[in-house]
Amino acid sequence: MSSSTNAPPVVVPASGNNIIISPLQRGNQVLQCIRNVGQEFGDIVADYQVGRTTGVLFLSLRYHRLHPEYIHTRIERLGHSYNLRILLILCDITEHRDSIRELTKVCLINNVTVIVSFSFDEAGHYLSTFKQFEHKPPDLIKERVDKDYHSILRTTLTSIGKVNKTDVETLRTSFGSFANISRATSDQLQNLPGFGQVKVKNVKNVFDKPFRNNATRSLSLLASQSQTIPGRTTTPASTSYGKGKASTLNTASSFVRETSPVWEIELDDEPTSPSIPTVNFKDSVVFDIDLDLN
Repeated sequence: MSSSTNAPPVVVPASGNNIIISPLQRGNQVLQCIRNVGQEFGDIVADYQVGRTTGVLFLSLRYHRLHPEYIHTRIERLGHSYNLRILLILCDITEHRDSIRELTKVCLINNVTVIVSFSFDEAGHYLSTFKQFEHKPPDLIKERVDKDYHSILRTTLTSIGKVNKTDVETLRTSFGSFANISRATSDQLQNLPGFGQVKVKNVKNVFDKPFRNNATRSLSLLASQSQTIPGRTTTPASTSYGKGKASTLNTASSFVRETSPVWEIELDDEPTSPSIPTVNFKDSVVFDIDLDLN
């Protein structure tokens, strides 16, 4: 039998705006901090049911130090009751890092989301917000970007590190347009209020730093080496003529021809062309040849 079959039925609140609370949470101070939503007690495996498929376990770190086995038992009892399982931690001790790190590992293993609060008011606010947004679409909390020019300009420039909305207004009033902002010099930016060295550097890097990386520069260099030079033809080092390799041109910067390698070629006695005399190569000779294919 699957675990979903063994899961307890979902408790439906009497009112759709009510948070269902486990009787184990009676007397918890966080109940006084849940606002704008209703409350009712019900037989649930979680401490708080803030949605039909969302259950919350509440844990005080002070209590966790005294009873470290408690949370393991509660998570095991949850089983697969909820799609979204939350551990709401109340950080009420000074040295809390080790405890939170330990609880985070436990929650990762058991597919539980961790939320840390530092006061009862904050914990109550989390519970209220979860319930209020139970039926809201996820894009409700997404920032809305208008389609007018100033809104798009503000959204674009605030994506630069350290640049806020006030800085965008300063740039707009000082330079007038996005094109002028992109052409602004470092000295002009440093003269603006609120623009320090780090912020100016971030802005200049966005507009001046090339998009090309080392790989694209290497490809450009190879392409330039394969181009034809007036009066000469660049030849890759791997190009062969007959049984020997032709000398190559160094086209990186100075276009100085490298020394021709030793040729091991014996031509036939008859000339292959009337314009080319018969040459017998008895010994290998180093040639410096400028090819002219014109």
